[in-house]
Amino acid sequence: MAEINRISRSFKDISLSFKPHPVTGDLPVLKNERAINASIKNIVQTVPGEKFFNERFGSEVRSQLFEQFDATTSVILEQQIIESINAYEPRVDNLSVEVTARPDRNELGITVSYRIVGQEFPSQNYSFILEATR
Repeated sequence: MAEINRISRSFKDISLSFKPHPVTGDLPVLKNERAINASIKNIVQTVPGEKFFNERFGSEVRSQLFEQFDATTSVILEQQIIESINAYEPRVDNLSVEVTARPDRNELGITVSYRIVGQEFPSQNYSFILEATR
């Protein structure tokens, strides 16, 4: 069976802030790489079972914030993030993830690198920090 290549001219998502535009009152729209960055962050930060009607959506990254962190944990987290993004974000490929532990600050630095499918954008890098709340 031949592989299907998805081609799109642009991507649009509604911002999850749901904060209306001050002048028009419209909901904000995220476009292209900003939409995909927000989607990736949402996938990584959502705990499975948190999203209605799709209890598998998300990743187990937050549960690892309170565990003893070592090289094996880093590899496991990277794999979990890659699996979650591959399952729920079909607009990206050539995905790689780097997890950096910052135990003194009780946080994880995460960098996700990917290419947007069907677009001529350069490869994207998206970095964010996950920290345990007390």
